[in-house]
Amino acid sequence: MLNKININVIQNIATLAGNEIMKIYQKNFQIEYKDDKSPLTEADTKSNEIICSALMELYPDIPILSEENKIIDFETRSSWEYYWCIDPIDGTKEFIKKNDEFTVNIALIHKETPVLGVVYAPAIDKMYTSKKGEGAFLNGQKLPLSSQKEKEFTVVASKSHLSEETQTFIDALKIQYPNLIAQSKGSSLKLCMVAEGEANIYPRIAPTMEWDTAAAHAIVLEAGRNVYQYDEKISALEYLKNNSQIKPMVYNKENLLNPYFVVV
Repeated sequence: MLNKININVIQNIATLAGNEIMKIYQKNFQIEYKDDKSPLTEADTKSNEIICSALMELYPDIPILSEENKIIDFETRSSWEYYWCIDPIDGTKEFIKKNDEFTVNIALIHKETPVLGVVYAPAIDKMYTSKKGEGAFLNGQKLPLSSQKEKEFTVVASKSHLSEETQTFIDALKIQYPNLIAQSKGSSLKLCMVAEGEANIYPRIAPTMEWDTAAAHAIVLEAGRNVYQYDEKISALEYLKNNSQIKPMVYNKENLLNPYFVVV
């Protein structure tokens, strides 16, 4: 199935969605609130329509799980070998704040692993892409772009969701890396910073959903890094040692809420 999918086609779909998002971004827009109190804008809805309709037309046999149409029972999902996992705008809060740090996320999942990812940040014109076995790229340049050996140790964390546990994790890293640089970033751009070589580690000790991470997770994997489940019994420094005891994060679980995780 994977070899039938042209990454450039998926990239073009993300670009179309991004173009529509930017039209709305540059004007005044209404904000609604979903049942879970998370914000929803016209841009989320429009982007979702563009992506889902294009994927259904091109790949009618591959089911779609999207943040905006996620009510699919596990009994149905558990039979899926491949499926699309979509977040039409990751970082809606960033979109509303107009700080440019939001993305369009399109992932293809095989069983429980992301095997293709497109993360497009239209406001800053960054296009991250990956396909299993073919590498990860930023605007056509192979990732990682830079070696962290040449830089101070850098940790990236959430702009909108910096928990007390995350701060404790960062403080533990400072014992080994006293000159540690802590950066803040919105949306799945944090995972992409690790893939790019701009950050050494990204701890996320706060809630996320599968569609928030799937596309960037695929990019992280093809850049030679990984996303591990967070375990409070494991020290922050252990995550830097490729410890085989640490479990990788997986997808299409009965509960679509991700475990806390660490990207390294």
